Amino acid sequence: MNIATIEVNNLAKRFKNALAVNNISFKINKGTIIGLLGPNGCGKSTTIGMMLGLIKPTSGTVVINGQNIENNRTSLLEKMNFISPYIELPKKLTVEENLKVYGRLYGVKNLEGKISEIMEKLNLTEFKKRKTGELSSGQKNRVSLAKALVNDPEILFLDEPTASLDPDVGDNIRTFIEDFASKKGATILLASHNMNEVERLCHEVMMMKDGKIIDKGKSSDLINKHGRKNLEEVFLKIVRE
Repeated sequence: MNIATIEVNNLAKRFKNALAVNNISFKINKGTIIGLLGPNGCGKSTTIGMMLGLIKPTSGTVVINGQNIENNRTSLLEKMNFISPYIELPKKLTVEENLKVYGRLYGVKNLEGKISEIMEKLNLTEFKKRKTGELSSGQKNRVSLAKALVNDPEILFLDEPTASLDPDVGDNIRTFIEDFASKKGATILLASHNMNEVERLCHEVMMMKDGKIIDKGKSSDLINKHGRKNLEEVFLKIVRE
């Protein structure tokens, strides 16, 4: 029996005269990785913000582990984390200091050991004493991922987790995400413009355009349905329609 960890019901968000998210509904089952695809400005980041309880919906609900995020944000966030290219970590703190701050916020036990383990796995140990603001964009991305994993989250929201990474590091990060999801049984929502990444990591995909979910299913099923060779061609078809 599939158990829904996340239920989004008739979710909408209006900013002044613009409808950023238009009445979307979906479920994400426990232990699955779901891709959220769409062009810039389609509502992906706003949707993730509402699912984290950072943005108040105009209407609709986000239910996580049977609880409404708006009413239970503090207790639910202890089991969640996220990475977003639009939210920078404090630039004047070192990598190690940033991870300590976030680890304490989440009440992580054996924090020193946890930070050492994550930094080693993400090849950050040599940068640990450097200020985050002095790092390259790719290095900052890896630090953000380390921050997102410091509390061993059950639910993880990944917004462009491999943006600005070279192919080798990006591949290592994808392998890391696969291993983390497998070992922890984590539930993950992945927003990405890297179609190969989505095909590799995601059990199912949701296609978003103009604030709506316009198609969803397994990558292979969407490729066959739209008569295309790969997911990137499906994406381009949907975006240009």
